[in-house]
Amino acid sequence: MIREPISSTVDIDKGGMSGNTGRYEKRLSALDGLYEDQAAFSALLTSTRDPVVYDVEDFKPGTHSGDLIYGVTRMNPGRVGNEYFLTRGHIHAKADRPEIYYGQKGNGLMQLESPDGETRIIEIAPQTICYVPPFWIHRSINVGNEDLVMVFAYPSDSGQDYGIIETSNGMRHRIVATAAGGWEMIDNKAYKPRTTATVNALMKTYA
Repeated sequence: MIREPISSTVDIDKGGMSGNTGRYEKRLSALDGLYEDQAAFSALLTSTRDPVVYDVEDFKPGTHSGDLIYGVTRMNPGRVGNEYFLTRGHIHAKADRPEIYYGQKGNGLMQLESPDGETRIIEIAPQTICYVPPFWIHRSINVGNEDLVMVFAYPSDSGQDYGIIETSNGMRHRIVATAAGGWEMIDNKAYKPRTTATVNALMKTYA
């Protein structure tokens, strides 16, 4: 059956949208293990009573191919030690599926990592479009002093694989604040490179 066209209105101040079919939020406790400074993480978790780091509202027409999921991500500003608030990050379960992010408010980064460990950083500001190509692991980072709000869209059958980051003990690099008020990329000392077999499995073409 052919679907009816719809529209959604983005609320930049609240970081949501009309017409959403789902909503979820990630609190700080759900990001345990992502930050290098565990003591700073525990202290912030206790002092702030487990704040929301980011929330997502989306429209999901289904999981069949040939359609799109779209939505809005809103991320609070904040840091754990010298690392900025970030999302868990993922590669698509069907790794050849791309994604688009469109900055609406705030200043952030899209941190991307290839299966064999190359890093790319895309800066996202209002009216900036970030294209995440197939096969790239990606996560969002709020490096600003206000909410980071982005619109996103990706194929409905993409799925998400969060384990790829966990099994490597994080992404290859960490984004940290500098004394001058900016950000820089440093090595993740705990990072475990993926095996050739793992990389080859990810790079295969999906039906």
